[in-house]
Parts: sequence; structure tokens; C-alpha cells
Amino acid sequence: MARDDDTATPDSTGADEQLLVLPDDLRHELKEPMGPIETDANVLLKTVDGPLIAVGDVVTYHFLRAGHPPDVAVVDERTKRQTVDEEIRETVTESTHLEAVNPPAEISAEVIEALLEGIAREEPTTILVEGEEDLIALPAIVAAPEGASVVYGQPDEGMVHVTVTDDHRAEMRALLERFEGDTERFWELLESANGDE
Repeated sequence: MARDDDTATPDSTGADEQLLVLPDDLRHELKEPMGPIETDANVLLKTVDGPLIAVGDVVTYHFLRAGHPPDVAVVDERTKRQTVDEEIRETVTESTHLEAVNPPAEISAEVIEALLEGIAREEPTTILVEGEEDLIALPAIVAAPEGASVVYGQPDEGMVHVTVTDDHRAEMRALLERFEGDTERFWELLESANGDE
């Protein structure tokens, strides 16, 4: 995949530059759903009014089966730490547009760049993550436009639907500020995208 590395720092970390790491004391907070939970994709889609960002293979699969490809889908070929079954894997990765490395319990510069590129594109975009996509819902809520829907999977419960508002963005910013790592660089990446619009 061709990448524009003009914004990358000239050190040895390269494409998988680590930005943020989830601290242990935040893990329990992230288990709480950030919005209403729905089990039926068709019912959820009736409440979507604006761009749709899906984080997770099973969530993405349900939207594709409902005939509504997400504007951005972030998948990693896994669910609940296990490899997804072959039908789901083939369905969600059939049209992969971008790839990014994102280690478990981290948010990398590469995945943020891919997310921002996906949001900026006119056509539906699938991002295949090598590693784990679980935390990407957080920066997606910050980066998505007002009124967009960010949907992610809640294990054994269903799909969590967050309709992006300023309040949600502020909540996610406060949460992300509590991560360990280079928060300054993280915000620079997100804000450079917002400044380009």
C-alpha cells in the first residue's frame, strides 16, 4: 500500500509508530457500552442518519448482509480474540482498501492515518488491521463528523450505536487523554485532518 509518510517522525519506529497504550486502570471503564445496544442490523440502520463507521468484523458483516456497506469498516479477522469463521472473513475482507498495523491494547499512528483516509473518501472503505481494532471506536468518535454513526460490537450482547455529538467527542477526548504514550502526537494527527476540511 502506498503511504504518504511526510508526517511520520524520522526515527526507527516506522509505519507502526506507537501512539497510545491502554493503561490497565482504564480497561474496566471501556467494558461499559458507550451507546444503546441493538441486535438487529436492520433495526439499527433505521436510526442511522449520516456516515456509518463500523468497528469489528461481525458488526461489518451484519451491515453488509443487510445491504448497507459502512462508509468506513475497520476489521481484523477476529472476534472475542478468536479468528472469525470463513464466511465472515471472506465477506468483510472481500474489498479491502487500506491496511494498517495496530498492536493489541494500542492505537498506532498507522491505524489513525488509515481511519482518517477512510473517513475522507467518497466511497465505502474497508481497513484491514493486522493486530487488533478494538480501541479504534474511540478515535473514530472523535474524528467522525457531527451526526455520524460509529457502531462497534459488545461481546455477547450486540452492536453499540454511538451517534456522534460534541458531548461524545469531549467524552472520548477525556478518555483518550488518560491513555499512556504520545498524546500530543495523537492529537496532532487528528487535528491536522480536521484542519484540512
